[in-house]
Amino acid sequence: MVATNDNILSLLENVMDPEVPVLSILDLGIVRKVDAENNTIVITPTYSGCPAMQTIEDDIRKILADNGLENITIETTLTPAWTTDWLSESGRKKLREYGIAPPVGTSKDKNVLFGDEKQVSCPQCRSGNTKLISQFGSTACKALYKCEDCLEPFDYFKCI
Repeated sequence: MVATNDNILSLLENVMDPEVPVLSILDLGIVRKVDAENNTIVITPTYSGCPAMQTIEDDIRKILADNGLENITIETTLTPAWTTDWLSESGRKKLREYGIAPPVGTSKDKNVLFGDEKQVSCPQCRSGNTKLISQFGSTACKALYKCEDCLEPFDYFKCI
């Protein structure tokens, strides 16, 4: 395969997040730059201690090597810091269909500082009658909610 930005991006669509396997790294927005001319890909972790980043980097290297692209440098940058604002609309839909409520609002929303709770809809029945159970869900980037109508617990992908 010829190393072009479009070819590399099409391969990266198949690199899935190991913690939420319905999301590609493009859905997550962690791919910041692809530069085929300089054989470089720049990625940003969802948070600085994300344990999935080494797996993601290994998966990127594997899919590229499997397609004849072996001399790519993968750089990790922490600035600007990743934000849930970078999640694609497709990624938000995939989260909901997978049973995880996508982030509500944007990272610029500071209402939580004033005690205003977010209205998180249940990804199962779409009810807004939900309750925060724990600030921490199955991973650090999620909170645990419960729907008061269908009684199902669900993860909420926190707005970061």
